[in-house]
Amino acid sequence: MRNPIKLFWFAIFVLLIFSTCQNKAEQPRPGYALVIHGGSGNFSVDDISIEKQKAYREKMKEALLAGEEILKENGSCLDAVEACIRIMEDSPLFNAGKGSVFTHEGTNEMDASIMVGSDRKAGAVAGVKHVKNPISAARAVMEKSKHVMLSGSGADFFASENGLDTVGTEYFYTEERWQSLQNFLQNEKKKELDKLGTVGCVALDKMGNLAAGTSTGGMTNKMFGRIGDSPIVGCGSYADNNTCGISFTGHGEYIIRTVAAHDIAATMGYKNVDLKTAMTDVIMIKLKSIGGDAGAIGIDKNGDIEMVFNTKGMFRGYVKPESAPVIFIGE
Repeated sequence: MRNPIKLFWFAIFVLLIFSTCQNKAEQPRPGYALVIHGGSGNFSVDDISIEKQKAYREKMKEALLAGEEILKENGSCLDAVEACIRIMEDSPLFNAGKGSVFTHEGTNEMDASIMVGSDRKAGAVAGVKHVKNPISAARAVMEKSKHVMLSGSGADFFASENGLDTVGTEYFYTEERWQSLQNFLQNEKKKELDKLGTVGCVALDKMGNLAAGTSTGGMTNKMFGRIGDSPIVGCGSYADNNTCGISFTGHGEYIIRTVAAHDIAATMGYKNVDLKTAMTDVIMIKLKSIGGDAGAIGIDKNGDIEMVFNTKGMFRGYVKPESAPVIFIGE
């Protein structure tokens, strides 16, 4: 006769294996998460009129709801990121697309990048002058070319050839941005809000995929041809399903020097730390130690959202399932 004790423990073992497999099979897909930023800088809420605060909140809410609608309907993180950023690019409130700041020569030169974490494909454009929505051009470079980044007139031509909306340079003119340049040229006090007004978005979809994108007009009074961190993969944007998605805003030269977005993901992977710890290490210690004013938004593979900045303020907001959009201006 077989040993009844052995049979008992064998039966328990089989049940445990069956239960584990069943639980894995029944695990729901991860919930979605979405976070955006509208720039960081050394400003406070008191620097912004009540009317303009309301306008910022309404536009950021519009962007979040547009992205959330895509994610709710099982859409991709890539579609959500592009949709959110396009809305902010179309608004003169932000330093991207329509609201881009002026170079020293009085022109508008825009940069953008986008990246997906599933296979780490990426696309970027730099110094474009005619693309209405640079984030869409960045996506087109990723999906319709063999390259990662195109710049200047080549990027503008590529966008037009691929059916994207292109406009005359007058489209990007706003009186507020023009006056910011004039004030700067006359050595008057400049607003950091104009200098650091990049927009960005990170999304996690129900399939567990991450995407990140960033778009900017750069810095008021920048030298023509200057390229910041926003279009550089690993600096302005980075996404890896194994760790996180990140979008940066701030003083681009410092973000480039620290390869900041990638450094956050690498810190998580190499040190096995959580997103908040990694972002704090890079932004509050590494960047701050060399004088880099910056902020970033991030989502990890589990849907946890973090928003960290070492400046006085950052426009930011997020939305998750079963909750209304949450928006912050300033601290």
